[in-house]
Amino acid sequence: MQLTLIRHGEAIPAVHGQDTKRPLSPRGHAQAQQTAEFVASKIQPDLFVVSPLLRAQETLIYLQHKFPQVPVLLCDAIKPEDDAAVAVEWLSKLPYESIVVVCHMNVVAYMEEILLEQYFNAFALAEARIYQQPVIARGLSIPQVAFVPSV
Repeated sequence: MQLTLIRHGEAIPAVHGQDTKRPLSPRGHAQAQQTAEFVASKIQPDLFVVSPLLRAQETLIYLQHKFPQVPVLLCDAIKPEDDAAVAVEWLSKLPYESIVVVCHMNVVAYMEEILLEQYFNAFALAEARIYQQPVIARGLSIPQVAFVPSV
């Protein structure tokens, strides 16, 4: 099974504390485009999982252009402050072979920490990391390739 974790692209700063509706900046759109190109050259996803926050959804749009037939599942357990263990457990129950998750720091790096049983390793903006594993579970993932956009 294959799992791809992606952090959203650069977003504009929060206005009046409104974090959930922060859109991508122009640079964030360019980052998301580059990441989608990379992902499309490496995998064939069966499912997209995305955070309900706008910046993650806007990042996902570029992947959807490459894979318009892939279903999207909105997940409320992968927001920045969410518990990565809960997110990994939730993902482990999905019956798909290739899952792409678009979410946020810090949850994405803590998810990787669980999957690899290694220390926290921050994700760059719009960074994608692809893993192989027999199932989604603690310590069973093997990193395959990573990509950080150049813009």
